[in-house]
Amino acid sequence: MSGGGATFRSLRVFNYRVWFIGALISNVGAWMQSTALQWVVLTQLTDNDAGAMGITMGLQFAPPLLLVSITGLVADRFDRRKLLMITQSVMLLLGAVMGVLLLSDVMTLPMMYGFAFSLGLVQAFDNPARQAFVSDMVSRENASNAVALNAASFNMARMLGPAAAGIVVVAIGTGWVFFANSITFIAMLIALAIMRPSELVPRVRQKGPERLADGFRYVTRRPDLIVTFIMVFLLSAFGMNLPIFTSTMAVEFGRDADGFGMLSSVVAIGSLAGALLAARRDRPRLSVAIGGLAMFAVASTISAFMQSYWLYAIMLVFVGFSTVTVMTTANGHVQTTTDPSLRGRVMALYLAVLMGGTPIGAPIVGWVAHAYGPRWAIILGAVAGLIAFAVGAIWVLRSGRIHRSTSRRFALTLDRTAAIPVIPEVEPEEFSDEVASTTPIRIAPEDKDRPGR
Repeated sequence: MSGGGATFRSLRVFNYRVWFIGALISNVGAWMQSTALQWVVLTQLTDNDAGAMGITMGLQFAPPLLLVSITGLVADRFDRRKLLMITQSVMLLLGAVMGVLLLSDVMTLPMMYGFAFSLGLVQAFDNPARQAFVSDMVSRENASNAVALNAASFNMARMLGPAAAGIVVVAIGTGWVFFANSITFIAMLIALAIMRPSELVPRVRQKGPERLADGFRYVTRRPDLIVTFIMVFLLSAFGMNLPIFTSTMAVEFGRDADGFGMLSSVVAIGSLAGALLAARRDRPRLSVAIGGLAMFAVASTISAFMQSYWLYAIMLVFVGFSTVTVMTTANGHVQTTTDPSLRGRVMALYLAVLMGGTPIGAPIVGWVAHAYGPRWAIILGAVAGLIAFAVGAIWVLRSGRIHRSTSRRFALTLDRTAAIPVIPEVEPEEFSDEVASTTPIRIAPEDKDRPGR
């Protein structure tokens, strides 16, 4: 298979192809709205108060953490395609109402807090269903590729959305950005409507009653997932507050909304490169995520000392590349190594860790940026990335998978054999190399024999 064919192989599936197109259009609107919302809070509803932006982000990302036990069960129990049609429709309406209030000049900061929380409430149900639905559209061997292409779609939109939002905000005002986002939701609704349900991968049902605690117990038996969750939490809570970093740095460099939007788009250049590179890999490896954390810590630290707008923008390319490398690899590892009957609940836990870190970290990062300046906030994120790297590196070393090379004197090798025995019911080749060193998991026998699963 050629390099290009390997990278885009999931697009051969009709359902995934229409999903990819719909998601790309919808994500452009989502990034436009996100950029406009952050700029409104920072410059219209407050006097450059980064702390208020941190609270807004915290309110938006709090519901996935608070409702994690419910949203994962909903994603596993109900038809994910129909569930997504409901959540996408509600977010369309919320965007339109926010646009009306902004154009009417009646929006206030408390009202924006309320809308941020409402968006988070809908996203709490939308995100685990959307993440798990990716695996419903493609066969198991293509799941990692589909996850990476999903990230590529997200970051292609990130290249276009923020820059477009900045131009629209400067030209005609922020309210119209929210209306534009509402229109783009129609593309996703059309994609979901024209899918072929008969071609979706059959859902695997858990034997016996579905319990909320099953997902928690499953994760506690998987050391690799625990380490992944810790790394993702640290990075998302303190290192991935790019809206705070880029908006406050844009203000420091004397730029307007278009300058802020440009920085967000520059981040996406590196993010897109990282996602496409991940799509070429046969399987996600946690060693890649750990290396990405080291790169993030270095790139973020250097960016904090840049004295010009464009030098800072260049460093953001590396920040974006490393961030997406970590997150795409972690997401792919969780999805492709999780028992399909529990995937919705495990993904809900993963997303609660990913998004739930923001309500904790964003207000702290926002306060640091407001009190001491954005550069110290960026350094705080870099330190969190370094700690996450240390957690992953220590786990790899203690798992007994690092050995001195037998052929090169000063080289090390990463042992892919199991450090902990795998129970007979699981075939190791079904999973990525990292899961071999973890406490094993069970897969329903009927799922092992199903084609593409």
